Amino acid sequence: MKMPKKLWAVGSAALMSVTLVTAGCGNTANPGNNATGNSTAGNNAAGNNVVGNAETTPGAKLTLWDIQTGAQQQVVQNMVNQFNKSHPSIQVTAQWFENDPFKQKLLIAMGAHNPPDIFTGWGGGILQSYVNAGDVYDLTKALNSDPAWKNRFLKSVMPPVTINGHIYGVPNDNVQPVFMFYNKPLFQKYHLAVPKTWNQLLHDIAVLKKNNVVPITLGGKDVWPDLMYEEYLVDRIGGPKVFDDVVAKKKNAWSNPAFLKANTMIQQLVKAGAFEPGFSSVSFNTGQSTALLYSNRAAMELMGSWEFGGVLSNDKQFIANNNLGWFAFPTVPGGKGNAKDIAGNPSNYYSISSASKNPQAAVTFLKSAVLNKQNVNGWIGIGAVPPVTGIESQLKKSKYSNYMTFTYDLVKNAPNFQASWDQALSPAAAQQLLTDLSKLFSNQMTPAQFSADMNKHLQ
Repeated sequence: MKMPKKLWAVGSAALMSVTLVTAGCGNTANPGNNATGNSTAGNNAAGNNVVGNAETTPGAKLTLWDIQTGAQQQVVQNMVNQFNKSHPSIQVTAQWFENDPFKQKLLIAMGAHNPPDIFTGWGGGILQSYVNAGDVYDLTKALNSDPAWKNRFLKSVMPPVTINGHIYGVPNDNVQPVFMFYNKPLFQKYHLAVPKTWNQLLHDIAVLKKNNVVPITLGGKDVWPDLMYEEYLVDRIGGPKVFDDVVAKKKNAWSNPAFLKANTMIQQLVKAGAFEPGFSSVSFNTGQSTALLYSNRAAMELMGSWEFGGVLSNDKQFIANNNLGWFAFPTVPGGKGNAKDIAGNPSNYYSISSASKNPQAAVTFLKSAVLNKQNVNGWIGIGAVPPVTGIESQLKKSKYSNYMTFTYDLVKNAPNFQASWDQALSPAAAQQLLTDLSKLFSNQMTPAQFSADMNKHLQ
């Protein structure tokens, strides 16, 4: 989904407006196919992997490309500075880019065989295309040789950079799961319980609708918020394998009954008036849908964890008064999916270019600097939740401990953390998915038509 890749720095004075941080993960089409089914891990010869923490010849210079901004960028720069100070034989220079220009610049650099030593990304289909071309360094042996390093990261965030059993990146910032936010005063006013099941959610929607309150705000103009409903309902109904079959390009995978049922339920929500009138003209990117939530005009919103910071930056008193709540996406009766499965952005990741002249030095940087103790403290200090193990006590002491602990526990306990579908799919298929979802939500396409059309784009 075209989801923001930046976390709101909820503990920092460097908070930005909601319109500035919605750099979406599916914002631009990126050439290259998501050939998950035909990946060959052998593109990166195992012999090139580094085992241990050896540094290269003195004076190794590494270039790092990243897209962080504001407080997040400062956390990364501090990490680089600390590494350079403690590793005089390796010097890392960070270069910063805007989200979409970065994607194009990296694509060109890869094609010209002149990429940076280390680059940021989101895993999934785009990383897959670079792996298929032999452009990404295989980190598997280096990680396996150092269990303490490999076990630093929460298991649920590693699948996007694990391709055919080989690992091509490590997490570098924060987790961004999607879940339901809700307006506590409205729930209290109408005596509503937090819904744990789909039927309970429908009950709350009916009560709110009867009292002329928007049950759920949806920024349908941007389309990518629609995808969150699709991801969760398909998983709750059929489990992770349903979408895994799509990624594997199995014939007619989009015709799985879970898609048909999920899309029928989505259209039932629309028909029941679950969303605000004219939701297809309301934008999350410009702060419109968020405003409905904190201004007491809407009771709920399905959104990524960054929504907390969006509300905080626009109405701090709403947060201070404990008016914002959150809960996991409801279960669906008879569904095969695990109630603890989540969707969203597992993390941003650093990968090493196979063209790097100093891969050993790059491995040393990833192992010694990225999400080490100091770096983790930096992320927590600005209100971010890093995808590392053993930080429960730190999060409980943080300023917004309830929110941060909830977010962390969602990810830590998730059997499956589904990365945004428009990252897992090829850019062309992802764009078609968003187009068809928009038609589905506006009743311009039936669930059967949706499946038939998406099946055409499996290859």
